[in-house]
Amino acid sequence: MSYFDGMMDEKLDLSKVRDRGSKKWVAMMLPEHVKMLREYNENMKKMPKPELDEWDLATIQEQIEIALKRNVEIEFKLWKEGEIICRVCRIERIDLNKKIIEVENIYRSFTLKIEDIVSITILE
Repeated sequence: MSYFDGMMDEKLDLSKVRDRGSKKWVAMMLPEHVKMLREYNENMKKMPKPELDEWDLATIQEQIEIALKRNVEIEFKLWKEGEIICRVCRIERIDLNKKIIEVENIYRSFTLKIEDIVSITILE
């Protein structure tokens, strides 16, 4: 019986392997390469701006009108630089010429671009 015959019967236990993952390769790369890889990973996480059809835009418009009339808090979902951001606030004023909505939350007042809005939910 050879050495390899005995090895075939044993199972390989990978729990004892202590691999450093990608850390071991970073030491062999130039800083420029590491920077490029980090930027690439960040860009891969970003999502394209959702395409809204007429039905979605009409729903958003209705929700804005209801929230403005009732003066209730709403949750805006906004697309900013490849990410969806949620804001909870009340609508103060709408400026259609500048295409912005002036809102305020418990901390401060700010403006939102109408083109960045992805969806709206009325909170009651």
